[in-house]
Amino acid sequence: MKIVTAGIGLRAGHVLSLILEEMPQAEVVGFYDPQPSHVDMIGADTPRYDSVQDMLEQTKPDLFFVGSPNEFHLEHIEIGLRAGVRILTEKPVVTTIDDTMTLGALLQEFGTDKLMVGLVLRYSQHMRDLRIALDQGVLGPITSLEANEHIAPYHGAFFMRDWRRMHSHSGGFMLEKCCHDIDLYHMITGSRPKRVASFGARRSFIPQHAQATNAEAELFHVKKSVWNSVDDPFHSDGDIIDCQTALLEFESGASMTFHTNLNVPDEHRRFCVMGAKGMAEGDFVRGYLKVTRRDGSRFSDHDYSAGDAKTMGAHYGADRMMVRDILSYLNGDIQELPVSIVDALEAGISALAIDQARQSGQVYDLTDTWEKFDAFGLRG
Repeated sequence: MKIVTAGIGLRAGHVLSLILEEMPQAEVVGFYDPQPSHVDMIGADTPRYDSVQDMLEQTKPDLFFVGSPNEFHLEHIEIGLRAGVRILTEKPVVTTIDDTMTLGALLQEFGTDKLMVGLVLRYSQHMRDLRIALDQGVLGPITSLEANEHIAPYHGAFFMRDWRRMHSHSGGFMLEKCCHDIDLYHMITGSRPKRVASFGARRSFIPQHAQATNAEAELFHVKKSVWNSVDDPFHSDGDIIDCQTALLEFESGASMTFHTNLNVPDEHRRFCVMGAKGMAEGDFVRGYLKVTRRDGSRFSDHDYSAGDAKTMGAHYGADRMMVRDILSYLNGDIQELPVSIVDALEAGISALAIDQARQSGQVYDLTDTWEKFDAFGLRG
C-alpha cells in the first residue's frame, strides 16, 4: 500500500508509524509540509513534494493522510476527493460551520466512502465494551450524562504555545480537543444536541500565574511545538479558553453537562451515563468502566489500568486499535468503521455551536443548522 501525507508533525508521524508497524508492506512514498518536523518517523529519505496536487498526481497513492493544521484540512481534502484517492483525515475535519457545509456539498458530489476520519475514542476498549451494554439495552433510554476532559498543565501549556492557541488555525479548544468526547455522547444518546449553552474563559494561563521557578518553566515546555508557536504560555496571544463548561439538550431528550480544563495536575477524562434502567461510569485516564443495573447488580466491571489496553500506546490503546480497524476496512475484512466522516462533521458542528454559545452568552439552537446539514443527504 502506497501512502502519502499532507503534514508530518508528531500526530501524523505517530499514526503513520503505527500503520507501517501493522502493515510492513506499506510504504510512505511522499509528503507535503513546508515545515516538517517528524519525517524520521516515516523514513528520513521519504520524497518531499512542493504541493499536495503534485504529490497525488506523481505518486498515485492508495491512501492520502491529511495531517496538516486544521485550517488547511478542507483544501487538502477537496484536492484528494477530486483526485479520487482514499483519504484518512485527522480530527477535527474542518474549523467552521460554513466549511462544514462546504464539505457536506463536496461529499454529496463525491460520496462519503472515500473519506475516513481519525476520531479515535470510538475505537477504544472502553467504548467497545460500553456498546455491548447499550446494544443489549442494559441502560434503557439515556436520560442524562455528565462528562469531562481535564488535561495536565504541561499539555495545557502546549495548547497555549502551539498554533492551536488561535481559533483561526484550530477552530477553538472545544473543537480541537473535545470533539472526540462530543462524538461519543452523540453515539451514546443516538442523537445530536438540539440546544447548547456554555461558559468559560482563560483563567489559569494568564500573566499573574506565570511559572515561578526554572523547574516549572521546564514543565510548561515538555510538549514541543514547531509551526507558528510562541514561547510563553502565560503571555501568549492565544484566544482559546483554558476552562469551559457546556450544557447540552439532545434531540432524544437527554441532557448533559461537559467540563474541560487545561490545568489539572491529576488529570482525568471521566463520563457517567444515566439511563432509565441502569448507568455506566468510566474514566479513560484512570482506566475503568462499570455498568450497573438499576437493582444495583453489576452488568460489567472492567479494569483497563493494566494489560493490552494500557500498554498499546496513545489514547488509552485506541490509536493502535483504530489503525488495525482502518487497515481491515481497507482490506475489505470489515464492512464499516465505528465512526464515519458524517459522525465527525456532526460532532464538529456541536463543538462549534458550544463555542458560539459561549461567545454570545446566549443559548444556541441547532435546529436550522441540522436542517441545512441534513439537506445534503449524507446518511443515505
